Amino acid sequence: MRAFAVVLLPLALAGCASWFEKPKEINYATTEQNQFIAASYQAADALLKQLSGRVVAGKPLIVATVVNIDALDQSSTLGRLVSEQVSTRMAQGGLQMLDMKLRNALYMKRQQGEMMLTREVADVARTHDAQAVVAGTYGETSDAVFINIKVVQPQTNQVLAATDFVLAKDAVVRSMLLTR
Repeated sequence: MRAFAVVLLPLALAGCASWFEKPKEINYATTEQNQFIAASYQAADALLKQLSGRVVAGKPLIVATVVNIDALDQSSTLGRLVSEQVSTRMAQGGLQMLDMKLRNALYMKRQQGEMMLTREVADVARTHDAQAVVAGTYGETSDAVFINIKVVQPQTNQVLAATDFVLAKDAVVRSMLLTR
């Protein structure tokens, strides 16, 4: 019986070790290969293609924070970063983008980003002579995040361009969805 226990104990402990595996280390090399930036840039490229000939060169666009579709006054690191990355890519594509974090004309909520209130969009756009607003929402499922980005003409609410994309909820995306 003792010999049986000596053989069985290491096997049992080895089996338990798989239950308590250390999470995969996240570092620059693993995040560099992440889907996140590529997906945001592809979305911005799709918007740029749709906007070709529909926007005036030299007239700015405003970017609002991508918000949680189930709580439109809330966002996350993911929402704020998608907004930043889309804005970056659109600027790289030749559009003039206004960084609203440097302005006071938008409703600012701590840790949530720039939330554009519907009744203020036209006023903000008029004040900054912006021709359009880039806004979006995201919704979570257990294994994915669905993101929608639109470029809207604020005076008419006409959608000039729109795109959707999905991110798998890997460790990096999950960590960005935690509200801080």
